[in-house]
Amino acid sequence: MKSEKVSSNCENMDLGDVFLGGGESTLKDRLGKFADLMARISKHRESLYRRTVCSAAEREVVVFDPGLPGPRKMLMFGSNNYLGLASHPFVKKRVTEAIDMYGVGISGPPLLNGYTALHHELEERLASFKNAEAAMIFSTGYGANVGMLSGLLRRKDSLICDEYSHASFWDGLRLSGVRPVRFSHNNVDQLENLLKLNRSKGDTYVGVEGVYSMDGDVAPLDRIAVLCRDYGAFLIVDDAHGTGVMGSGGKGTAAHFGVDEQVFVQMGTFSKSFGVVGGFVTGTRDIIEYLRYSARSYMFSASLPPMVVAAVLGGLDVIDRDPGIIRQLHENVKYATTVLKGEGFDVSPAAAIIVLKTPPWMNVRKAAERFHQANIFLNAIEYPAVPRTEQRFRISVMATHTKNDIDRLVACVSDVWEKEREHIVSMDPKAA
Repeated sequence: MKSEKVSSNCENMDLGDVFLGGGESTLKDRLGKFADLMARISKHRESLYRRTVCSAAEREVVVFDPGLPGPRKMLMFGSNNYLGLASHPFVKKRVTEAIDMYGVGISGPPLLNGYTALHHELEERLASFKNAEAAMIFSTGYGANVGMLSGLLRRKDSLICDEYSHASFWDGLRLSGVRPVRFSHNNVDQLENLLKLNRSKGDTYVGVEGVYSMDGDVAPLDRIAVLCRDYGAFLIVDDAHGTGVMGSGGKGTAAHFGVDEQVFVQMGTFSKSFGVVGGFVTGTRDIIEYLRYSARSYMFSASLPPMVVAAVLGGLDVIDRDPGIIRQLHENVKYATTVLKGEGFDVSPAAAIIVLKTPPWMNVRKAAERFHQANIFLNAIEYPAVPRTEQRFRISVMATHTKNDIDRLVACVSDVWEKEREHIVSMDPKAA
């Protein structure tokens, strides 16, 4: 369905209006709204999603820009490649060796024919890394959350979780049939009240993230673990953004708080610090073996290719041999925080994510275009990923960034904020 002219009533429309609004609308109606929205975005260059990167995911990337005759170099502050492992020489060597031995894929699920010596080695390494008895590997982090939750929970169980939990967490709960009870973000007092009031006929679970991807803060696992112990609840921690970043040796947020032995199951991904794709779950040996036969996203998905498994093993080796890589990451975060605060920005990151919430007067898409034109690759987080009043830019810091890179970023942030303010004032002096 094509639109010759962008409809006037879609000037303020966004993806949330298309996918979340109009629950009774037909597919034809939704496709029409979507086509109008995409036409407007294309006309005004308002979207920088799915930019074509023509190089490795390093601190500097080459990006194809359809508005220019050739590609451009940009500083990458939008990647979760926190430790720079996606292009580390040792990791690439491990991958090459795995390809030579195993080829590029397995073509089967783990329970049947998709399990190699490399998969077994990685699961043992992950269990040790997370101070757990056992671990299992999923094809994606999304599948790890969906499989773990739907495999463990039953309808009579109860789950109390942070309202900021990831989309994959909610999807896993839908598949389990358990209706969750939400508590306000990191509100431990409210969590305790809900645990006191809990009248579940089955098991009780508490679900939180180690590091919250949209806010860059951490769950107070020390306090939450005590509550779970006192009220007999099983603690589930999604540590996608904490693994490789938090705790001694990058072992994660639970290790950072010293409560890893009190966590029932931990979930993590390979798409953040390890720079590839996949996910994992750690726990007691009996729980992991049970999940191998109850987690549908594990049973009915093909195994990760050996080359991906080798990349994660190589990443673990790098972390073990070069602990300074994590120290450098945190030094970069500290430096970026200091410089941003010096420019008047209120930031207080707990991990490797720095959040810049946009003022009410700022057009986040136009500001994103300014960053792009300045060769700073930065992600704009829009509604419906966050509420309309809390749209933001998310800075992902890497260990491989230099101080000069960070200085360029901060100078660009200040410039974009100033230019956007000047633009608004020029249109309406009272607006800003």
